[in-house]
Amino acid sequence: MTSDNPAGRTFEVLVVGNGVLGLSLGLTLARRGTKVAVLGRTDRPWAASTAAGAMLGTFGEVTSTLVASEQGRAKLDLGVQATRLWDDWLDQLSEETGEHDDLRCADGTVMLLNSVGVPGIDSANYTAIRKTLDEYKEPYEDIDPAELGWLDPDPLARPLMGMFIPGEHAVDSGRLLDRLQSALLKAGGTLLDGFGESLTTQGERITGVKLTSGDTLTAGQVVLAAGAASQTLLDTVPALGGTIPRLCAGVGVSVVARVNPDVPGPTSVLRTPNRAFACGLHLVPRGQGHVYLGATNAIEPEPADVPSIRDATFLLGCALRQLRRDLDTAGIEKIQVGNRPVAFDGFPLVGSAGLDGLWMMTGTYRDGLHLSPLLADEMARRILGDETRHDLSVFQPVRKPTQAHSRTDVVETAVTHLLATGYEDEWKIPNAWPAVIEAQLRAGFAKFADALDDDYTPPAEILAKAQMNPAFAQQVRQYYAASRAAH
Repeated sequence: MTSDNPAGRTFEVLVVGNGVLGLSLGLTLARRGTKVAVLGRTDRPWAASTAAGAMLGTFGEVTSTLVASEQGRAKLDLGVQATRLWDDWLDQLSEETGEHDDLRCADGTVMLLNSVGVPGIDSANYTAIRKTLDEYKEPYEDIDPAELGWLDPDPLARPLMGMFIPGEHAVDSGRLLDRLQSALLKAGGTLLDGFGESLTTQGERITGVKLTSGDTLTAGQVVLAAGAASQTLLDTVPALGGTIPRLCAGVGVSVVARVNPDVPGPTSVLRTPNRAFACGLHLVPRGQGHVYLGATNAIEPEPADVPSIRDATFLLGCALRQLRRDLDTAGIEKIQVGNRPVAFDGFPLVGSAGLDGLWMMTGTYRDGLHLSPLLADEMARRILGDETRHDLSVFQPVRKPTQAHSRTDVVETAVTHLLATGYEDEWKIPNAWPAVIEAQLRAGFAKFADALDDDYTPPAEILAKAQMNPAFAQQVRQYYAASRAAH
């Protein structure tokens, strides 16, 4: 059932956030007979799910930085296990809803190493992907990019190498959201249209959520799964300040383009390794005559609700240069913006959140949709007191800032990625300048990191944003100070 008038409603579990993660958890709980409601605005103004390419990829997301830390390895392993759940997850959704059209929209992933990327990122990440595939004995094959018929990049941006990963597909995120909602309702769950203003508590226990409408929802358990917007609710409980890494937004812009349906298009995801603080350029087929384009990631203190001209033009320029030159004849069906939830230390926030009955399932950055079947089951088990299957202790929300890399390594990563943005944007500068700029950036980032905190250094993309945004830098400093006081 649905409710347009939530006032006075009481639930066993209230899930705040109606993106893929929130709906997946609500559905999993409803299947087990729990009286559960999922709260969120129907237009999802700050969600990540609505703008997602929905690539079901673990190995395609691997970076040399990720596999260099224990926490990164733990996240990677969760992704590998989540991949194995998707076939059954989609099949069950079809059975429950009676909707049997396939949500999968891509057959495997083609990784491209092109001449746009820099060695310290693209080549290093491409090598890390191959090595990780070998470690997990995951099938892949090297391919000649010249044999990819649809691909027609600028000759100076042509791919140098390629590999096909047959086990990494993609789904249509919009249709997935619709199907999750339908399955949730059929399972007896409730969808509530509204937005949380504050958490309500009694002593050290959560009691519910007050809405911006003035109504209050009561629940024995509350789960914050509202992505980057979850921080707004956390801030209404001063006692939690500093106990949990703060959240900011990784703002991404994507485009759905209408291409010539008479020209056979790609059937697989086409993508580069993650690069330049972002997720790499990627194209996802979206049915006959449509393709999804994505690449951008900009760290921002607050979620964005409209796509920026800067990011949209950058994305389209990259697609024209690196994928197919005649994409400029395609029509733009829609330009979307999404907000990836990014914790200040870069790692997920999954588990009990410091008050009796309060839980978090966010901070998943680029991996939330892909991890959704696994995290939904694991969180439901924890909420219901069942036996758990996965060790999520490294991602428990109540923690000191995770320091996965040394300050020197973070600074070096920030320098390399910032320089890479220049190369990807085709900067034209005198031949000697890159070395001069690199030296200046290294000295500047090192000095800024030392001034930001004596002990902690945030991930490279957050460090770079903080250096450019004094107000954001102050948020980081205040979080570190509050964390010391709390822990």
